[in-house]
Amino acid sequence: MTSTLPNDNIKNFDDQITNKLISEIIRDRIKNSGSRFSANDNISDFINPGELVILEKEVASRVKDLLKSLVIDVENDHNTQETAERVSKMYLNEVFKGRYHEQPKVTSFPNDKNLDEIYTVGPISVRSACSHHLVPILGECWIGIKPGKKVIGLSKFARVSDWVFSRPHIQEEAVMILADEIEKLCEPKGLGIIVKAQHYCMKWRGVKEPNTSMINSVVRGDFRHDLSLKQEFFELVKQQSATNNY
Repeated sequence: MTSTLPNDNIKNFDDQITNKLISEIIRDRIKNSGSRFSANDNISDFINPGELVILEKEVASRVKDLLKSLVIDVENDHNTQETAERVSKMYLNEVFKGRYHEQPKVTSFPNDKNLDEIYTVGPISVRSACSHHLVPILGECWIGIKPGKKVIGLSKFARVSDWVFSRPHIQEEAVMILADEIEKLCEPKGLGIIVKAQHYCMKWRGVKEPNTSMINSVVRGDFRHDLSLKQEFFELVKQQSATNNY
């Protein structure tokens, strides 16, 4: 028998006929490709146009169930009647957008002048969430570059940093993922990244230490193999930090 389905319905018909939740459909695509979908992975390649809006509604429904399980009267409490929808939009399009949205467009340019002196960009504000408790990680990031054959605009470092950190993370892995992305974009001869952040899983709950922060770094290429270059990077960051305090 010849199908009478419109063309736009034939596409992804196998997905539709299962009557699965959109999260299950997306998850199956990822599994079938052999890819990961850990908290700090980007899964935008597996989300078709229009599906994020459907996922937003599904997440809102689940958040509403959570509020009900917390014995909050979401039907009659005017403060929480639309909380589930707000939280869903926030997770998918803001605080965890680095999971569900593609990387911001970054144009690279040839290093025609063969620049080989290092430069640093920072402090860049970074905002993330602890993947253990889903509470904020707030801090600053510094990026040092010894240029290779390509360069990118300074603002692009901030955009890519925001995209990478806007996922549930542990800080140690976030810095490594950011380093990977920057290496792909501009192929520097040397790369250094420092992140200093406060974790609300320590600040707001648990041991409740309000002033404790975590600092970690990654150095690659010439920064890793040339001790004087590495020291120069850390010294430049120190100067930027001091200037920022005025």
